[in-house]
Amino acid sequence: MMIIGCDFHPRFQQVAFMDQETGECGGRRLQHRDEAEVFYRSLKGCAVRVGMEATGNYRWFGRLLEDEGHELLLGDASRIRAACVRKQKTDRRDAEQILKLLVEDRFPAIWQPDAANQDLRVLLLHRVKQVRLRTRVKNELDALSKSEGYLSARVWSTGRRAELEALPLAGWLARRRADLLQMHDELDERIAPLDEALREAAEADPGARLLMTHPGVGPMVSMAFVLTIGDWRRFPRGKHVASYLGLIPSEESSGERRRLGGVSKQGNSLMRWLLVQAAATAQRYDASWRRQYARLSINKHHGVAKLAIAHKLAVRLYWILRSGEDYSRVAERGSRADDKGSEAAMEDRKKAGYF
Repeated sequence: MMIIGCDFHPRFQQVAFMDQETGECGGRRLQHRDEAEVFYRSLKGCAVRVGMEATGNYRWFGRLLEDEGHELLLGDASRIRAACVRKQKTDRRDAEQILKLLVEDRFPAIWQPDAANQDLRVLLLHRVKQVRLRTRVKNELDALSKSEGYLSARVWSTGRRAELEALPLAGWLARRRADLLQMHDELDERIAPLDEALREAAEADPGARLLMTHPGVGPMVSMAFVLTIGDWRRFPRGKHVASYLGLIPSEESSGERRRLGGVSKQGNSLMRWLLVQAAATAQRYDASWRRQYARLSINKHHGVAKLAIAHKLAVRLYWILRSGEDYSRVAERGSRADDKGSEAAMEDRKKAGYF
């Protein structure tokens, strides 16, 4: 087998390779995309394993390796760097370090979503980007009306739009209003089919359908959670899910001294943002969550309160997936699983198509 350690950059990659059959070793710097495509296609028919740090801008590279039948492993960048104790850092050393970890079977590989999962993630991200653009347009229109002394409700409605259109503006202000309203209409037309595709995807996924039984969780949050978590069996407990999503505090403790900081933010930023948005609605339907939200909002800050409820929401959504039961039953018994019952119910959930 040919084992390749790859230090990937947007314009080039530094590789260190070793042929386990012949013992041949070497290294090369490959420019993207021509030199890289020639190199990996020349290895077609051979057993090849490529390891690289998890990064962005590698979608084309993953397709190339898949087409040629090569295996690609993505590794935890922080753990790869921690395994190297030297102070010197170069592209060649990084590639050799990845190769060493692969050869010694110590490479910290991480989970990779499949092609269908990645395609739905693009749908979610595109929809979020379009909605944020529409929100910016609404804020611009709101600022325009305030500059003219008109203070209306912030909730967007047909009546509010009529008020904006009736403002006595002239010159470039009128042109700006017309352009912003046109942009808003165009974004509405773009977002509508994305919403429909998202609803269809959520209804087709058994796990997402279960998650949507929770108050405040719609197609967007449920699909994002299912796609981000993947197979829930990767996580033995709910606290591991919260850690994976970056919803636990950073910590720097030693001896008798314990120091906690803000949340680690080491997980998926989009999923964390969606959970915070959903938490504001979810806390209204749970008395204990509502009391905690109110207490933290008074004593600390409403942002801290939202994060605390988002943490609870993430754990509860995990238990909904794990138990295969809807919100009402999980909320009634709490986020605790009966191992014996879970094992007995697992076969039924497999037959139902939950995983």
